[in-house]
Amino acid sequence: MPELPEVETTRRGIAPYIEGQEVTEVLVRQPRLRVPVPDDLAERLVGARIGVLMRRAKYLQIPIQAGDALEGDASATLLWHLGMSGSLRIARVGDLPKKHDHVDVVTASGYVLRYHDPRRFGFVDWQAADAAQDKRLAHLGPEPLSDAFNGKWLYTLSRNKRVAVKPFLMDNQVVVGAGNIYAAEALFMAGIDPRRAAGRVSRARYDALALAVKEVLAAAITQGGTTLRDFVSGQGEPGYFAQRLNVYGRHGQPCLRCGAELRRITLGQRASVFCPGCQR
Repeated sequence: MPELPEVETTRRGIAPYIEGQEVTEVLVRQPRLRVPVPDDLAERLVGARIGVLMRRAKYLQIPIQAGDALEGDASATLLWHLGMSGSLRIARVGDLPKKHDHVDVVTASGYVLRYHDPRRFGFVDWQAADAAQDKRLAHLGPEPLSDAFNGKWLYTLSRNKRVAVKPFLMDNQVVVGAGNIYAAEALFMAGIDPRRAAGRVSRARYDALALAVKEVLAAAITQGGTTLRDFVSGQGEPGYFAQRLNVYGRHGQPCLRCGAELRRITLGQRASVFCPGCQR
């Protein structure tokens, strides 16, 4: 599943081609996604301009400026989620669609924003006018690369919690974007056993964990995300962060730090790999 770094990589990849561009055509080949494609998608998009792309957690936010809107004033916002296997790529007018290319947004410059999703678990939908009232966004925690996310925040939320620290970190109401891969890597960097109760982690160790989350996610974004199965960026390029993974997917192999055999366990119904020598 595309995680925060993959979505951020997509945003950065497609933004230069479509921001500020007028939409000339919308083609919906398959409307039956996880949320049905809005019936008025083409009606509202054609003739409008695309604003500055944003991201909230794993949602891409695409502001739409109607023809009579003031510059920079979004009259609506598209909320795009890539689901389990989706990708948004840049094509050119005339490029033939492939199987599972479900939605095209064509711009006056000749570039096409093309949505590909074999499993159809993603969606494109209109965001509520007040983002705070949109049920998909309202209860999300802070962005991990923001100042709002730090060790104090984690420590405060974790008091008296018996849940293991790894599923605690993966809770989107605690922080967005710390998915299974990145939580495992951050806990390794911070030297914290993923099985330890969240309420029994000290403030100092949460300081280290928050910094590790920021470092891991920033590195993953720089490397273009993590290629697992079929993720590709906006230009169709794979991510390369998988080449730098310390623990995820390496169970049974020696720890790159101490040489101990990495162990795999299940936490919160998710596989988790850690080093019994380095993580306490």
